[in-house]
Amino acid sequence: MRRSERSLAGSSQRWNPGTTKAAVRVRSTDRQERNNSVTPKVLGILNVTPDSFSDGGLFRGVDDAKERVMEMVRQGADAIDIGGESTRPGSFEISVEEELERVIPVLEAISCEIDVPLSIDTRRAEVVREALSHGVSIVNDTSALQDDSELCHVIAQHQLTVILMHRKGTPESMQRGPGYIDVLAEIHTFLEERIEFAIAAGIARDRIVVDPGLGFGKRVADNYEIARGIEFLRSLSVPLLLGASRKSFTGVFDDSPPEQRLPASLAFVARARESAVEWVRVHDVAETVTFLRAMAAIDDPLLVGEGSS
Repeated sequence: MRRSERSLAGSSQRWNPGTTKAAVRVRSTDRQERNNSVTPKVLGILNVTPDSFSDGGLFRGVDDAKERVMEMVRQGADAIDIGGESTRPGSFEISVEEELERVIPVLEAISCEIDVPLSIDTRRAEVVREALSHGVSIVNDTSALQDDSELCHVIAQHQLTVILMHRKGTPESMQRGPGYIDVLAEIHTFLEERIEFAIAAGIARDRIVVDPGLGFGKRVADNYEIARGIEFLRSLSVPLLLGASRKSFTGVFDDSPPEQRLPASLAFVARARESAVEWVRVHDVAETVTFLRAMAAIDDPLLVGEGSS
């Protein structure tokens, strides 16, 4: 489908993953309150892997991982996304057992400590089944329900929210010469098909979020074109998530390492806000939340205090 063939109808629908029973949490008294008018909402990233592109190896210990989760919640994260398998370009699949060994102890440690929804970044039904008893209510599947035929049934049965992401190829091979005639049109067609598949499997439309998959089988220019034309995906009529945080295409201007890519990452957050994207997935929670609060205050003077300076 070409972009010119569909109207770019907006959607007022908002992803509210905290509506499921599994999302009920003990309230953290340290968490900063965020005004409901501040959008997009922030999904904080926690990778408990040795080889993720940005923070691999930093939070493999349960205590370190728990401390980081609590910190992100205090900083204003609206949800936390925990992953035990790297899906960076060139990564290789690990066993289910290894993935479980990485994520379940962390979930056990934090599930009763925070008051925000928990997301599990996985492609596997068995991992989701194990995570359910630890409060997970969102599944972030980079394969869009293609890699495990059982996953859609687990999500439907337990009424979980699912994030369907576009990915061209596999993590191992996806950056080997990806190409598109019309990148947004191809992503739209793919996500439309995956939404229909999910609904046919029993997943309610209001529990579906889509992610165009920046950096997953994309050339550098493709990622910027996706951000520039993100409104085109509005006609899918489900909430959108954008995840550019620290990815390699945000470092092309100064060859910066991942931990120094915040300025360009925030440019994508700004674009998400401008385009009414509902969610952004980020490593730098404090900076992103402050940026979004300031942007909201520029638009709405009632969000600014009455200080003299």
